[in-house]
Amino acid sequence: MQVLSNARGLTRILKPQILLNSVPSDHKLIIYSQCQSLHSYSSRSLPSSGNYCFATVRDVMYSRTSKGSFCTASGGESAATEAVKKIYDDIIDSVNVRRTMAPNAWLWSLIENCKTREDIKLLFDALENLRRFRLSNLRIHDNFNCNLCREVTKACARLGAVDFGKKALWNHNMYGLTPSVASANHLLLYAKQHNDVKLMVEVMKLLERNHIPLQPSTADLVSSICYNSDNWELISKYSRKFLKAGVKLRRHAFDLWMDFAAKRGDTESLWKTEKVRSESMKQHTLVSAFSCAKGLILEGKPLDAAAVIQVLDQTLPDTKKSGMVVELQKLVNEWPMAVVKHQKEENRKALAAVLKSGIPAMVNGLPNMGVEAKVNLEDLAVKEEIPC
Repeated sequence: MQVLSNARGLTRILKPQILLNSVPSDHKLIIYSQCQSLHSYSSRSLPSSGNYCFATVRDVMYSRTSKGSFCTASGGESAATEAVKKIYDDIIDSVNVRRTMAPNAWLWSLIENCKTREDIKLLFDALENLRRFRLSNLRIHDNFNCNLCREVTKACARLGAVDFGKKALWNHNMYGLTPSVASANHLLLYAKQHNDVKLMVEVMKLLERNHIPLQPSTADLVSSICYNSDNWELISKYSRKFLKAGVKLRRHAFDLWMDFAAKRGDTESLWKTEKVRSESMKQHTLVSAFSCAKGLILEGKPLDAAAVIQVLDQTLPDTKKSGMVVELQKLVNEWPMAVVKHQKEENRKALAAVLKSGIPAMVNGLPNMGVEAKVNLEDLAVKEEIPC
């Protein structure tokens, strides 16, 4: 009798496991729910469709285990905010336990509430779970729209989680994100604010590998980063890339390229850039005009340089003419030292002589052309640092 009692007890213990493993695969459907269509008229709508969702016992057990293990890992760091953890738990519970698509508003709220790097980790895990649910249960193979990717990378940049942001720039990613140049620009803006040339290079490589078209805004950001870091090689490299890609560049990018070339005394690059600029823009900006004037001074043509300033004086709005005085003074007391510094040691003396004669000649020629030039040439004359 004791043996029989033990056998019955053992049967009760093993019975659930035997039943789970013995049910045919086509009869394992235990959850049946109607998934609501989540179409929205706002730009924040995420692609979805009405469909029937099924889950197996194994799916539910796996999802619960997956969720538990992830939360344990994050809990140890205890840096995620309560609001984000609450929304994350709701999303995971919806798609992995109740097997219904989470409302769009939850995901957008999760993005907006991210305040720490751990929040970003939870965000990306939620995205991965949502994509898996859309693919396996709703049979939706399309990614989320690009607006979502833009806001995700914006959040990553805001919190310094750029490694996560870079993951969003891959065309084939596990998060269902659709990369765009707008998303990349958030990371480039972060790189500009932190003078992070390495990040800029990595983002540009990702854009190229994933065939994301370059835009004028990208050129502005990249040019600024290269200019601020005094990296002539990179600005030359990327200027060629932008031109080859047919990007319609804006004045800001041209100004940076030309000013950088003038600061280095590279007249060849200066005139090449001016040729491209003049094909799309008829009028000079303050920076582009003075860059051309500097190039002419370097070539020993001070009166031609004065003529460029005269044309600028005639076309520039009155509200911006005060900037001419500032640029003229910078040409006298800042530019000479900068351009000499960028030359080889053996060329500095000859260049200094050209500047000491050419700059006063240009400034003195301006009044004869009807341009009032209030510039203190003593700032140039007393520059003992410039070798003679």
